[in-house]
Amino acid sequence: MSLTSGLCISLFFRTFKSAFKPARFTFRGQTYNYFYHRYNSTWRNERAIEIPIVWDICKKYKGKRILEVGNVLSHYFPVRHTILDKYEKGPGVINLDVVDFQPTEKYDLIVSISTLEHVGWDEKPREPRKILRALRNLKEALAPGGLMVVTLPIGYNREMDKLIEKREICFTEQYCLKRISPDNRWIEVTYSEIRHVKYNIPFPAANGIIVGIIRKADK
Repeated sequence: MSLTSGLCISLFFRTFKSAFKPARFTFRGQTYNYFYHRYNSTWRNERAIEIPIVWDICKKYKGKRILEVGNVLSHYFPVRHTILDKYEKGPGVINLDVVDFQPTEKYDLIVSISTLEHVGWDEKPREPRKILRALRNLKEALAPGGLMVVTLPIGYNREMDKLIEKREICFTEQYCLKRISPDNRWIEVTYSEIRHVKYNIPFPAANGIIVGIIRKADK
């Protein structure tokens, strides 16, 4: 990127932030600010809601053992937790397939932001059911009493959508959000209200996401 391009983007972002007061959305009875950042243009896609939800949970687990699957949060915040990402290179990032990951410790919290829908789907050869192995492996990596929180966009991976529909992908708790406007506003809805939404239609990127929670029992 040229210096001129960088300055233009920086100026646009400052103007954008000053022109628009951060709007808010509600999830599980809690109010969050939409997350606006120039990296990945979060004001245009599902990152605007995924990041504040997941980051709020991470902050509550500060000082505990945290694993992030998919290198997302480090682009926005200073993080100290373990990051697992098969492809993205970066300081401290473990480049390993999620189904092959065998950690030496168990985690109190595992988070993943719009990453697991790519597992087995954006790979060659395609393996649609690989996400089930990924989730099983991650559950094994949870400490007793541990929590896993994943976000998944509906409509991107058709086979994943079928697994959710048939409850082969089954969460302890499942919550849903739907995009309702061109300016990227979201509301919490039931699963039936997003089960048939399209990806990139009518708005760019995800138009419905699932927030799936898995709780591991204490032993």
